[in-house]
Amino acid sequence: MSEEDRAVSGQKQGDDVASVDAALRPRTLSDIYGQEVLVENLRILVEAAQSRDEALDHILFYGPPGLGKTSLSHVMANEMGVNIRVTAGPVIERAGDLAAILTNMRKGDILFIDEVHRLGRAVEEVLYPAMEDFALDIVIGKGPSARNIRLKLPRFTVIGATTRLALMTAPLRARFGAVYRLDFYSEDAICYIIERAAKMLEVPIEPEGTVEIARRARGTPRVALRLLRRVRDYAQVRATGVISASVAQDALSLMAIDELGLDDIDRRVLHNIIDKFNGGPVGLETIAAAINEEADTIMDVYEPYLLQLGFLERTPRGRVATKRAYEHLDYEDNRGEQPRLF
Repeated sequence: MSEEDRAVSGQKQGDDVASVDAALRPRTLSDIYGQEVLVENLRILVEAAQSRDEALDHILFYGPPGLGKTSLSHVMANEMGVNIRVTAGPVIERAGDLAAILTNMRKGDILFIDEVHRLGRAVEEVLYPAMEDFALDIVIGKGPSARNIRLKLPRFTVIGATTRLALMTAPLRARFGAVYRLDFYSEDAICYIIERAAKMLEVPIEPEGTVEIARRARGTPRVALRLLRRVRDYAQVRATGVISASVAQDALSLMAIDELGLDDIDRRVLHNIIDKFNGGPVGLETIAAAINEEADTIMDVYEPYLLQLGFLERTPRGRVATKRAYEHLDYEDNRGEQPRLF
């Protein structure tokens, strides 16, 4: 195969993967299962805006990663029948970058900003009047001869997504008219998502296999879909291609994911707190240094699920492993014992 053939083949494969990923995402609010209260609120928001022939109010989604904040932004664009521009806070480095995006927005369009808490202060200053007054303030020239020109913008919608709501500045947070938190999904909801994805991927899966994957998906659709792909690979290579309960168990065990969905990093966090620090309290930075992982990664990716399971507690003095964590890892909790006197 020539270099050109390989390049074309690689591009086509990449396009196919991207198209499959896009197909797995929900397209309408009716496709979303497991966030009923949020969906109902968004449905009211859409119907009200459409009845008034207005753009949606600015929306902020926050919560742990992988729960569908990006997918929801695309769903809102589909429901409103408008275009969506996708960017991220770290990508918009200068105020001019944001100005270039805003001047290309049309009436009703949606600007989705992922990791909105990472916008720079200068960029935020440009975004404030754009969100509030639908205007763009531009300074022409320098020094005493500088002039300020205000350009009117069409009424558009900003949808922001963040995993760290506390890091957003108060003025920016206040400019979002609708703020919604995404919670972890129930096991039934994750089963529905896995079944839907398996059908679209044409992967034969038994109900028991669906449950095994759902139990270990950490209540997160992104994790569920990732595990489904890996179990599918295992089923094709080591089994008959059908995902049964035993096939799913074997595949997930090979990936070091236990029956509650804890992976190697989760267990290392808990083991270090218990073994090295007598169950805590211990600071987040100390835990990160002990397992050679970024503190932000532990806080954003691993801690939320450990807290939900009741394996970890946050205290003013640091993190503490709970009795449940000791039991799950087969430790004997001796923290409450008094020293013996001889």
